[in-house]
Amino acid sequence: MFYYTWPTESGKHNYEVDFILSRGAKIWPLEVKSSGYKTHASLDAFCEKFSERVGERFLVYTKDLRKDGATTLLPVMMTMMV
Repeated sequence: MFYYTWPTESGKHNYEVDFILSRGAKIWPLEVKSSGYKTHASLDAFCEKFSERVGERFLVYTKDLRKDGATTLLPVMMTMMV
């Protein structure tokens, strides 16, 4: 498994995607949140930057399974399904 980090436009901090999985010619970025989520700016920026290569996109967190636009919000207990 891999991760990816790059500077924001302001250069004051970095974006970071926690895990990147490969499925054929597509990549699946995963962002992990330790508690409830508010935003997923790094995941959104990554998917915009590499839009032609991104397949599925996931945010792993401690709440229930749901969708937020193109992002699947995945409870921790379901990570074995990815």
